[in-house]
Amino acid sequence: MSSIVKFFAASDDTSASLALRTGPGRAFESLSFGDFAPEEAVVEWECLLAGVSFEDLVEAGEPRIVAGQDNDGCVVFALSPCLSAAPADATPSSLSVVAASWTQLRAEDAEIIDTEIADAIVGDPAALVSSARRRNQSVYCWVA
Repeated sequence: MSSIVKFFAASDDTSASLALRTGPGRAFESLSFGDFAPEEAVVEWECLLAGVSFEDLVEAGEPRIVAGQDNDGCVVFALSPCLSAAPADATPSSLSVVAASWTQLRAEDAEIIDTEIADAIVGDPAALVSSARRRNQSVYCWVA
């Protein structure tokens, strides 16, 4: 589980990788969260939103690491194109359903996430994705 999780918008992988050492800071529009495993979460969200299997996404290399090491230290990864497109078609109520389903998945692994917090953890990045798409940017995640 990660203690600091920041989703942020950037123009490309090279720009996003600049956030590796210190996080996105003021240079990027960002959202801060903590105490959940974002690499696993984004794959689970994509499964719930797009109906793709967890195993297929992992085999496809999702989430795609942009900078850093996946197993120690900070890392920056990109949200997949499919996950980046899904919020454009999602309504607030469908995102709440995804958040509720995600809390159930996490509860199966004995990780309890409050429903309101789950709504924010799913809904706020979805709003960031929509905003970033309008500016022709992608959304990334920095984890420390």
